[in-house]
Amino acid sequence: MKTHESKPKSSRSARLEARITLEQKELLSRAAALLGRSLTDFVVTSAYETAARTVREHEAMVLSNRDRKIFVKALLNPPTPGARLRKAARRYK
Repeated sequence: MKTHESKPKSSRSARLEARITLEQKELLSRAAALLGRSLTDFVVTSAYETAARTVREHEAMVLSNRDRKIFVKALLNPPTPGARLRKAARRYK
């Protein structure tokens, strides 16, 4: 799954609505203004970046667990050496 650090450039066709407190809206508006962005752009971009990071971190943890299991299995039950490895070991000795 590909993720990007900024919102997608495709045309917008979906809508997202949320109820927030007045304090939350004021803080979000202030942050958006400080960056010279609209409230909508600030919220969408921030949410998208956080979602992309969350998915990326989760996928890294899942791969790490899977890789760990494969590694431990290989240590406990190593595959038999192939012909090329046996030949290289004889040359080394």
